[in-house]
Amino acid sequence: MNTREEIFNDLRDMLETDFEIDRDLITMEALLGEDLDFDSIDAIDMIAQLQRQLKCRFTPEDFKAVKTVGDVVDTICARLQENS
Repeated sequence: MNTREEIFNDLRDMLETDFEIDRDLITMEALLGEDLDFDSIDAIDMIAQLQRQLKCRFTPEDFKAVKTVGDVVDTICARLQENS
């Protein structure tokens, strides 16, 4: 099973590569909208990529309260735990 740190590092790699976000800005505390300039389309793209990479489904409710990179990591951890 993936650890929280592994999930963060994989997410960080994806955000840097696919969304061209400066790696130094991607911290657990970084706000998706304010710090990383993420909009709703970026969020949908990120969720689609996560579903493909992790081979699991997310619902809109899974990401409803997500505000930070750490929230995304927690959401992924919770979903992976449910599916194991």
